[in-house]
Amino acid sequence: MELSAGFAQQQVLSPQMQQSLQILQAPVAELRQLVAAEMASNPVLEEETPTLTTDAPETESSGGEAVRISLNDEWRDYLPQSRGSFSAEDEERRNFLFESRVERPTLRAFLMEQAGGFSPEEQEAVEVIAGSLDEDGYLRISLPELAPAAGMPERLLASVLAKVREFDPPGVAASDLSDCLLLQLSRRGEGNGLAARILRHHLPLLARHRYAEIASLLHVPAEDVTDAARVIATLEPKPGRPFAEADEQGVVPDLFVIPEGEGFVVRLNEEELPRLRVSGEYRGMLAEGGSNEELLLYLRDKVRSARVFLRSLDQRRQTLLAIGNSILRRQEEFFRNGPSALKPMTMAVVADEVGVHVTTVSRAVSGKFADTPRGMLELKYFFTTGYTDSEGTSVSNETVRGAIRAMVERESPRAPLSDQQIAEGLASSGLKVARRTIAKYREQLGILPSHLRKSC
Repeated sequence: MELSAGFAQQQVLSPQMQQSLQILQAPVAELRQLVAAEMASNPVLEEETPTLTTDAPETESSGGEAVRISLNDEWRDYLPQSRGSFSAEDEERRNFLFESRVERPTLRAFLMEQAGGFSPEEQEAVEVIAGSLDEDGYLRISLPELAPAAGMPERLLASVLAKVREFDPPGVAASDLSDCLLLQLSRRGEGNGLAARILRHHLPLLARHRYAEIASLLHVPAEDVTDAARVIATLEPKPGRPFAEADEQGVVPDLFVIPEGEGFVVRLNEEELPRLRVSGEYRGMLAEGGSNEELLLYLRDKVRSARVFLRSLDQRRQTLLAIGNSILRRQEEFFRNGPSALKPMTMAVVADEVGVHVTTVSRAVSGKFADTPRGMLELKYFFTTGYTDSEGTSVSNETVRGAIRAMVERESPRAPLSDQQIAEGLASSGLKVARRTIAKYREQLGILPSHLRKSC
């Protein structure tokens, strides 16, 4: 074994690039949390008064071409833009990669794991407390109310609760926001510092960024309050958030496909997202300058960060809208006539049309849904490989799955069709599909093999 030194080139994403990609990939429900967290940590961001304006749909005009070119330029700094031809196998492998997700543990299970060394009586109390936490990880119910409902002594619950409040994630089982943040400061050994004093006595003023007023009330320099606010901004206000169940949150569409006249239009779901801007007050303070160089550097950093965040939001908006309109142009017959009219479409084709890399499209559609006249559909539903029938017409694999389902529904229970017989039946109707592909689609449809479908 030996040590050696050398040089190598490596592409590394900057924090700004990582933030932009995170915003692009976030569904609207998660984006609300990202916006709220950014507003809490960056005082120069403020919410605009909503205006009654309606975005016009993208068209095939010169304006649409300008948007395509703009998107290509915007994302060029984030992802390589080299394009090539992708086979159906490559596309299927890529879709499988983005669809594969590890199931998240629940907060309740995570807490029970940490109580492994407790006595059976204490473990039962931990289970009661964990089951009483809300989705944010807070224990909103008081022990005098919880004890009779659980049939346990209040003294036992109080003793176990004190131990649970030392568990991970920090701040779990807190009674409110102030208690949650104070628990995290105590874990850091800062339970008696300025940040803790602000949380105990002046949390409403902190939420409104009234740093000068807090400094006056506590008789400390304004710079110290600003530093304490930065420390507080690093804390997690919702310790249960990483364990939130996606299904329990419900499906919130990112796009709407709405009938309009004789066709359809695509709209973004921005109803519950605040309109943000950089505060004019802080921009004025920065323009006026002053003798406090540290404060000026802090404001410059926050204004720069706010502009990057707003630019990332706008990139996400333009990219999603462009992809939505591309889907609409290629799948309009689906919205009119249903799944039988779904056409083959790959992410590479949409990426070429929109003017971004295929991985940008993958990130943009991952985990996102569209509310359409045909129901709530995941955006990935529209990206399918296809087959060419005997008449030269392209048919999507979703249409093939529908044909398989129809054949199985019509089969005799005493003589169910084998995969080979289904393949021969599709071939006779002009669709040549391999037997192993039939088996894969059958499993995706939840249809058992022929020998398990047979009834006497």
